[in-house]
Amino acid sequence: MALPVQEWTDMIDEELTGLEQLVDRIRDRARSSPTVSIGEILDTIGTRSYGPVMVLAGLITAAPVIGDIPGMPTLMALLVLLTTGPMLFRQEHIWVPRWLAGRSVAGPKLTRALEWSRPAARWLDRLVRPRLAVLVHGPGLYGLVVCSIAIALTMPVLEFIPFSANLAAFGLLACGLAIIARDGVVALLALAFTLSIAVLAVRVLL
Repeated sequence: MALPVQEWTDMIDEELTGLEQLVDRIRDRARSSPTVSIGEILDTIGTRSYGPVMVLAGLITAAPVIGDIPGMPTLMALLVLLTTGPMLFRQEHIWVPRWLAGRSVAGPKLTRALEWSRPAARWLDRLVRPRLAVLVHGPGLYGLVVCSIAIALTMPVLEFIPFSANLAAFGLLACGLAIIARDGVVALLALAFTLSIAVLAVRVLL
């Protein structure tokens, strides 16, 4: 179901208020099971949480051990494409296919990765705040979605270049954090990451 633009914009990520809160939710879920599936993580962060999906994909891609698993950046790119693509049509809820929702990671490994990222999440929460709202509402929000899709499309290529997948991860983190915090300055940073990643991908392909 497609929602009116204003209602849809106001709805996005109303369930989360900060990056540390997101990390804590996923960490608590990961602690409770030997393995945790992508579907379970999405249920934990909320079925309307498009921004957190971008952050989740960025965190997993950048995390030591988990992000280094062959194919993981590409899997996270698919997650972003399948969830944020329909967002362009103002869909009310996130949906992912069963085969992707059923993919899982080891709970202890994910817990350690999230513990590693928690201090950075707390630090970022102190820096971000609602500002330059025009860049994260209406057309600005669409722009962030397009940026996240563009980054995801480059990730299968960047996976074969040492450390370049981390650049894509930071780009997704910036896109998602801008949506969660309603921070237009972070949105500008996300745009800068997207352009840098696009230039890198073009150079690799040529």
